[in-house]
Amino acid sequence: MRPSENSSLKFSVLIAARNEAENLPRLLRDLAAQTLPAACFEVLIADDHSTDATASLVAAAAQETGFTLRLIELSAPETGKKAALLTALHAARAPWLVCTDADCRLGSGWLAAYAALLQQQPQANFISGPVLLTGPDSLFMTLMGLEFAGLVGVGAACLARQHPTMCNGANLAYRRAAFDAVGGFADNAHLASGDDEFLLHKIHAAFPGTAHFLADAAAIARTAAPDSLPALLRQRVRWASKWRHYQSAASRRLALLVLGANVALAAGAVALLKWPGLWPWVLAAWGLKLSGDAWLLGPVLQFFGRREWLRALLPLQLLYAPYALAVGAAGWRGGYEWKGRAVR
Repeated sequence: MRPSENSSLKFSVLIAARNEAENLPRLLRDLAAQTLPAACFEVLIADDHSTDATASLVAAAAQETGFTLRLIELSAPETGKKAALLTALHAARAPWLVCTDADCRLGSGWLAAYAALLQQQPQANFISGPVLLTGPDSLFMTLMGLEFAGLVGVGAACLARQHPTMCNGANLAYRRAAFDAVGGFADNAHLASGDDEFLLHKIHAAFPGTAHFLADAAAIARTAAPDSLPALLRQRVRWASKWRHYQSAASRRLALLVLGANVALAAGAVALLKWPGLWPWVLAAWGLKLSGDAWLLGPVLQFFGRREWLRALLPLQLLYAPYALAVGAAGWRGGYEWKGRAVR
């Protein structure tokens, strides 16, 4: 039996945590600083069998915070992010579930921005929020941030056209009734990834026109970029592992279009070694691709306050074809490590 909903509650914030004792204090401070009144939200942190001080930290913080904070512990057979979110959801009391990650940083207007969008779109069932990568001022960080901003921008544009493709579980919300109506994670519970995009696709299919992007800078969730190339590849392979399970035609078409366009550009550059006379066509193709990317990324980077990242567009394009092929192949094969666990 679910706890009865409290009429004053608007949001239940769900956070799946495994070995996050280092990051949680910062996130809890951000949640304590929300401008939305504390009576309007609760926070449920589902501890996924952490081996550090995650559980004791949350239990202690629950006695001190000015908002409702509850520790939810997974039973022994249950593991993984979807199980953690579902366990927390069953204990949640609000009609809207808002998800973020334990290592994110949030501005004080984060929840208020969600509330404002719901006033404008009262029929909404799913909201995708913006996510920004943060890290040291280096070329590696700039390349990662630029690629990630592109994913956010494409996801937002597709939602605006009501052909949703992607979102990010670090910052999203959905109506509990819509989650129940589409069966939640039931048909993809066996997949470790996809707690975000599969749900977006299902809710859009069941309730067309009710999924929206939250284009409000106050709603940005900031998350640290991977600190090394191996860490980046592990993260991207985890994301790519869900591609072959997409039921959404728009998502499949977009994935093939992006991969095909980038591989074609790289193939054209290689072809110049044998057929130098092709250079006008290859140059034109590269110019069109880079111009189109700049046109899309300019407003996105302006929104995030990172317009200077645009200077890395050419280096990113040069690296993208081998990177995308390697990640796509590894994701199709399946299998990766996450939080100390081998996942298939």
